[in-house]
Amino acid sequence: MNKLEKLLQGSELIMADGAMGTMLFDAGLQFGDPPETWNILHPEVIRKVHRSYLESGSQILLTNTFGGNRYRLAMHRLQERVKELNTTAAILARIEVDATDIDAIVAGNIGPNGEIMEPLGTLTAEEAVDAFEEQADALVFGGVDAIWIETMWALEEMKAAIEGVRKASADMPIIATMTFDTNGCTMMGVTPEQAIEFLEAQNVTAAGGNCGNGPDEILGVIEKMSAKNPSIPLVAKSNAGIPALVDRRPVYSAGPTEMAEYSIALRAAGARVIGGCCGSTPDHLQCMHSTLKSIPGDSVPKISRKSSTRNGNEPAPKRKRARFRRRSDAKSATG
Repeated sequence: MNKLEKLLQGSELIMADGAMGTMLFDAGLQFGDPPETWNILHPEVIRKVHRSYLESGSQILLTNTFGGNRYRLAMHRLQERVKELNTTAAILARIEVDATDIDAIVAGNIGPNGEIMEPLGTLTAEEAVDAFEEQADALVFGGVDAIWIETMWALEEMKAAIEGVRKASADMPIIATMTFDTNGCTMMGVTPEQAIEFLEAQNVTAAGGNCGNGPDEILGVIEKMSAKNPSIPLVAKSNAGIPALVDRRPVYSAGPTEMAEYSIALRAAGARVIGGCCGSTPDHLQCMHSTLKSIPGDSVPKISRKSSTRNGNEPAPKRKRARFRRRSDAKSATG
């Protein structure tokens, strides 16, 4: 039994971590710069972020490698540094997990490759698989316990990512999540029901949704996935609301208390792994963790279902909604 399976067997609920990019922006990362370079330039900052999430109750740390494949790195002329950046990221997370007595694991984070696959685009399935295998191989070399594939919109790309991971390590456990931010579907029209059926057939260890338009949206995704397949461990890793640009920085609308409220509803809906995506911080995760521990597992809170979320403690300022040139770049640019 691998470490991820032991975590799932040992507890009904596992806390994942929150956003990496949000924390790096606070530390000085500039909009548009590749976060992966900070694994080399500022390893102490990356380790501090991991440590903060462990201290907040997280048991799954994602490496700082969301855009660490050759195609995304090529946007910054870094495609020759795939192994260096990914392996270093895995080592940094590994150091923090091994230094604590918390029962936690390191998950190598793999995001979209940034290209459109055939037949809509020019990237072939073989090219996509090869790129994902290269990234996964570097993460495995660095000592990850699992691979976390996230923010996928197309089943074809998800299949290529899973195949690439298994070519790198046949027995590596995989967590796979898609983003449902277009009228309840992914940008490519995949429904939660279709996604969970596909991912179960791919024999992943856990599956679900991440990123998107906030916790209310992810709750609907988990409800639909659970109704379709209640047996596979479900994952919910939502953005902290919808981002808006304030002084050229993304600001998210859901505070720690609101995210904690939704975490109770997510657990009741069937989520086994709960964390935060873009905009979430250790404060969010700490509040979510302490709330989940303090409220019985069979509690179902009454929450107001909304199309978007806002921290009710303060009025919403006038903001411009964040717009991104490439949808596949949105998470790495903000989260």
